[in-house]
Amino acid sequence: MKIIAMIPARYAASRFPAKLMQDLHGKPVILRTYEAAVNTGLFDNVYVVTDSELIFNTIHNAGGKAIMSIKEHECGSDRIAEAVTDMQVDIIVNVQGDEPFTDKASLQSVLKVFEKDAEEEIDLASLMVKITDWDEISNPNTVKVIVDNRNFALYFSRSPIPYPRDKAVRTDYYKHKGIYAFRKRALMDFQRLPMLPLEATEKIEAIRYLEYGKKIKMVETTVTGIEIDTPEDLEKAQQAWK
Repeated sequence: MKIIAMIPARYAASRFPAKLMQDLHGKPVILRTYEAAVNTGLFDNVYVVTDSELIFNTIHNAGGKAIMSIKEHECGSDRIAEAVTDMQVDIIVNVQGDEPFTDKASLQSVLKVFEKDAEEEIDLASLMVKITDWDEISNPNTVKVIVDNRNFALYFSRSPIPYPRDKAVRTDYYKHKGIYAFRKRALMDFQRLPMLPLEATEKIEAIRYLEYGKKIKMVETTVTGIEIDTPEDLEKAQQAWK
């Protein structure tokens, strides 16, 4: 299988504008993320795909591979789909540009899903991590996922799922980590399929795959990582880097 990593990098960000160009111990966050993905050694190629000349030049000037988006895009999947249309690849891994602490072991566990999928039942694979803090469970910025008994995703939501109506029943809650591995055909389907109401309501692109019958295999990890969504997150990343 030919496996590549794509890092969608949008300059604007509602909660933390220009977050990908913030300094993280001498290098921009996006460059740290790119280098982390390359250093895993898991990919035939790693690209940053962006709408920003500043980000493009930052990666290019550091000797990396970057692609400028031609169209405007609402989400990372659409941006990546445009970039890989003419590429001969089997699996595309979407690495989030705001996660400079890319974990090799977690990525390996996602890719192994496809090695074992001889019948190509799985369209996508992604990561989930158990969470226990109720503030995080109820936080709409934390996307939660519920799965069936084979760890296929049933639904993603910004609300607590499942809702704990009966508090005597012990249940686990899982946060969705935004690393996806796609079969190319699933990504191409995503690009041409219109957004439906559930995705539009929750603003979670993974829901589109479920609404159109795609199968998403979830892999549990214990690595939480640091997603840089706010200035406070950047400060945590600075401390972790030390």
